[in-house]
Amino acid sequence: MDRRQLGLYLVTDSGLAEGRSLEEIVLEAVRGGVTMVQLREKHLDTRAFIEMAIRLKKALAPFGVPLIINDRVDVALACDADGVHIGQSDMPYETARALLGPGKIIGLSVENMAQVREANALDVDYIGVSPVFATSTKTDTARPFGIEGLRSAAEISRHPIVAIGGINAATAPAVLAAGADGLAVVSAIVCARSPRAAAQQLAALLPSSPMHTLNYQPAEGR
Repeated sequence: MDRRQLGLYLVTDSGLAEGRSLEEIVLEAVRGGVTMVQLREKHLDTRAFIEMAIRLKKALAPFGVPLIINDRVDVALACDADGVHIGQSDMPYETARALLGPGKIIGLSVENMAQVREANALDVDYIGVSPVFATSTKTDTARPFGIEGLRSAAEISRHPIVAIGGINAATAPAVLAAGADGLAVVSAIVCARSPRAAAQQLAALLPSSPMHTLNYQPAEGR
């Protein structure tokens, strides 16, 4: 995995879409500069989750943007997703890797410094430092790392770091300066009136160029 793909990492939440199509929100965000998409839908049944994942994977393919599935290794296998993101209470990394094989991306959430150190012993592709700031999007989280905690995590982690929790255009510069390789964003994009404009604003803060053409339009009939 190229760590630049972590740059602007959209995490979905259809509960914030306010009746809009989640797929259209995702595609508009990708046109604005999102480089990776995590499908995180806790309330979908398995069939609906798989069907949505298949549609999103097909839609993202022309952009070269990886699709990551939150938690559900079975869904990732069913739709041949590019990888999974697992938490501390989900399937153990070793089991997920054995099922998915060496070619898939696996990210791991860490909620404290001890878990950052433990992750160094695993061959995960990145860690998600969660949360950096308190957020209403996800309330079942540990004490926020804050900027200094994020900086400490970046100093000891051997893996690329994606920062999640309270990430927006105002907080992103400090997060990147603290050592984050990627910005994981939920409400700042999903809730935006224009997901594309919100993504463009965040992508402009990244030190590396976007991994795809911002104004790309899929061929007619896709």
